[in-house]
Amino acid sequence: MSYKLLIINPGSTSTKIGVYDGEKSILEETLRHSSEEIGAYKTIYDQFQFRKDIILNVLKEKNFDINTLNDVVGRGGMLKPMEGGTYSVNEKMLEDLKVGVQGQHASNLGGILASQIGNELKIPSFIVDPVVVDELDDVARVSGVPELPRVSKFHALNQKAVAKRFSKENGKSYDELNLIVVHMGGGVSVGAHKHGRVVDVNNALDGDGPFSPERAGSVPVGSLIKMCFSGKYTEKEVYSKIVGKGGYVAYLNTNDARDVLKLVAEGNKDAKLYYNAFIYQVCKAIGEMATVLCGKVDAIVTTGGIAYSDIIINDIKNRVEWIAPITVYPGEDELLALAQGAIRVLSGEEKAKEYK
Repeated sequence: MSYKLLIINPGSTSTKIGVYDGEKSILEETLRHSSEEIGAYKTIYDQFQFRKDIILNVLKEKNFDINTLNDVVGRGGMLKPMEGGTYSVNEKMLEDLKVGVQGQHASNLGGILASQIGNELKIPSFIVDPVVVDELDDVARVSGVPELPRVSKFHALNQKAVAKRFSKENGKSYDELNLIVVHMGGGVSVGAHKHGRVVDVNNALDGDGPFSPERAGSVPVGSLIKMCFSGKYTEKEVYSKIVGKGGYVAYLNTNDARDVLKLVAEGNKDAKLYYNAFIYQVCKAIGEMATVLCGKVDAIVTTGGIAYSDIIINDIKNRVEWIAPITVYPGEDELLALAQGAIRVLSGEEKAKEYK
């Protein structure tokens, strides 16, 4: 049976929507929002009606009959830590999305919009693998400072999607494989997937792990403390050095890995050093996750926008392919990943989980 799905993925200045017939996209739009439009609202939740009206108007303009939909799927937001999977949107989830229990982010609107539109059409609404998916082993949470436990915030949607894709393509169940999944985009997350659970992963949202185009990665703690108390920077300014203005942005004033490769090709020595450091740190993180899996790694799966580069993938292979074979799924097809999560539930392959 084929299912028609409306997919909603809110970002800070845009709302991506898609209509899927099964896993086939029949309509995709990126709805841009100006800073003036977004600035008119005090909170993210206040943007709800504005974004809903735009979504429905665009679907009407495209002559799509929303009454043919079977389900609405929203991007999960900053909820409480939760297992991976597809969740039915319930009242408790809506309450936590409205207040932002782990922070205010545009993705919090995903479940809210899906629920409202789904309720009006009398069809189910889901979220799938939000950034707060937390399946860490207890030992992975210990940081050395009791007040600062390690937390799980990463590219869960894409990591889970490509891990399940790899498993399916190789005739295996995700629950029986050990995989290291490397997402390389504006941020980098490297996760150890052990029999269907991400038992260890760096907190990419806050910039831990390898440095990336926009994130500083794990920095020297003592120096960071001195910077924080130097009186030169506000808390917001320090955080922006870690997330947003770190990594390639700080070193080379670009957040595009393609620009870095171009500089390297032109003979820029600084670019070469920082590029080599990026490869070094990503591979070092892969090695760490190999020890988490006790060396029993079925495959290393690379994904994200940076994975489009054959040069980068080959340089990673040269360092870590001795650990396990490398498979590449470039890009980050979030709309398809959300659709696939819903289809697994609607088809009976998985059961929808309940948020508590």
